[in-house]
Amino acid sequence: MPHLRALLLALTLTACGSTPTSGGPADDGGTQETPDAGATVDAGTVDAGSQDPWANVDGIVTAAVADAGVPGLSLAVYDAQDRRVFVKNQGDFEPTRRVAIASASKMVSGLVLFRLVDAGVLSLDTTTGQVLGWTGAQGTITLRHLLSFTSGLNPTANCNAQSGITLAQCVDQIAAAAMVAPPGTRFDYGSTHLHVAARMAEVLTGKEWKQLFTEQVKAPLGLTSEALAYYTFPRNTLGTTNPLIAGGLRATMDEYAKLLAVVYHQGVTVDGARYASQSLFEAQAREPYTVEVGSSPMADVGLPFRYGLTAWLECATPSTGCAAVSSPGAFGFTPWVDRDSGYYAILGMELEVTQVERVVAFAMALEQQLRPAIRDAVAQTR
Repeated sequence: MPHLRALLLALTLTACGSTPTSGGPADDGGTQETPDAGATVDAGTVDAGSQDPWANVDGIVTAAVADAGVPGLSLAVYDAQDRRVFVKNQGDFEPTRRVAIASASKMVSGLVLFRLVDAGVLSLDTTTGQVLGWTGAQGTITLRHLLSFTSGLNPTANCNAQSGITLAQCVDQIAAAAMVAPPGTRFDYGSTHLHVAARMAEVLTGKEWKQLFTEQVKAPLGLTSEALAYYTFPRNTLGTTNPLIAGGLRATMDEYAKLLAVVYHQGVTVDGARYASQSLFEAQAREPYTVEVGSSPMADVGLPFRYGLTAWLECATPSTGCAAVSSPGAFGFTPWVDRDSGYYAILGMELEVTQVERVVAFAMALEQQLRPAIRDAVAQTR
């Protein structure tokens, strides 16, 4: 992919900061720093400096960090048996560091909602009219529309960045705004869709999102840290009554790996327990509607990927399903699964630049470079 390599080499990224941000598409300022040339390797994994099978993966990460001036980054790779077979830390980043993961939150929010669908609280065809009392075209929006960002709602809302209100109050504001398209006809990447989906879950359960996240994700997966939580402004840990469902989670790579394993195994945990129905994860990996593409950060960086249910579809057959899905965030944190190649992986980072598009371009260019190299390395270590 020469165009991606050229894009990667052209980028100049800067260090992470603490400016308040929503975790979605936004501009963030920073100061250029030179990354630490040293790196550490987890003692329980394959040595990243060995010649085979991971030398190529190691070289790609090292070169990318040096070329782009990234101050800190980590790559962790897990095989189909959930063993961490590779980890490489560059600069000031490691898998235990808690960061704002921005839009990588979307896939996690999908897990909460999948569990509620599996329990019969919701269905993918439940409408806003049935739950929220919306009328007209707005009342025909389904959970499937919301999870696939094809609801027709304006994809951005000012209330997503208001910490002094509740999620319910924000959704009321979203309901008052004009739609941009009929449901199921247009894809627009943004935060409003999942805000509405989360509010539907709150109404049907009588519980706030924080409690739903704890009950449906943290408890079943043995994640106990109170710091693993959603905020309105995740980089500053501010705002809990109106959490940004599409981008407000703070997590470590190690925590996220347990969540990503469920996606990789299509609803089965690392302990072998059934977490949610396989059919939901099969639906996640398919584009549910043939739609016009409105706002798309993947199109913005030159990638053709379409969207399933809270996940990007990294294949040429999105309408019939993809083995590789991802959920990259605005600050670079990028998780993905590749079932055909037998692994899942996380690029951990929290970068800040003057344009979020440049961070996404860097992270996705690196992910695209790494995919075939990781596939080859995993094949050699089976």
